[in-house]
Amino acid sequence: MKIRPNTAIGTALEIKDLIRDGYQSIFIGTGVWRPKTLGVKGESLGNVHYAIDYLANPDAYNLGDTVAIIGMGNSAMDVARTAIRHGARKVTLYARGTVSNASEHETAYAKLDGADFQFGKQIVEITDDGPVFVSVIHDETGKAIGQGEEREQFFADSTIISVSQGPKSKLVNTTEGLKASQNGLLMTDDNGQTTIPGIFASGDVVLGARTVVEAVAYSKTVAEAMDEYMKSKEE
Repeated sequence: MKIRPNTAIGTALEIKDLIRDGYQSIFIGTGVWRPKTLGVKGESLGNVHYAIDYLANPDAYNLGDTVAIIGMGNSAMDVARTAIRHGARKVTLYARGTVSNASEHETAYAKLDGADFQFGKQIVEITDDGPVFVSVIHDETGKAIGQGEEREQFFADSTIISVSQGPKSKLVNTTEGLKASQNGLLMTDDNGQTTIPGIFASGDVVLGARTVVEAVAYSKTVAEAMDEYMKSKEE
């Protein structure tokens, strides 16, 4: 096995260069590294950050004492726990729904570390003072049926947006025949083969943001399919 670090495929080198140089099959496991935006006023302010950027290098950030997190998935729980461990005194997660979208144990760990939870909050703006919400109205089943008109300012030194991620588009844009769905995820068959024979993909770049366990389980199937593909080429 040889490892070539600090090399982005889709820039100077493209997938066609790998095929030219003799690789019989290629595996794409690039994940989803482009944060999804809220599309609200104030998202470009200096005290607003994205979860995936913060988690990549939390030591580079000075979030202050009070942190607001928009979103309540597994990444949001990671952000909350990391921020607390880096000195934040009050960390609050906000969600439109009535329950956490994170796994049960991730939610429990965040609560144990001291994170607060606010449900039924729809973000409408972010200011220098923190996020602004309106309340979401839910029926007895938990389905959102409307929202209030009164705007509520929650004060925070920093706001972190954690509403999932999408894939970057370099590979699709630079590889003829490699197709992605409308949301940017690579299109594959049941064995992980993309729209180009010999090029396989697995993990979040195919399934969307999921858990490591799901990505690894699917990748085992794809690895077997790649092995069968390469054996067939030798016959």
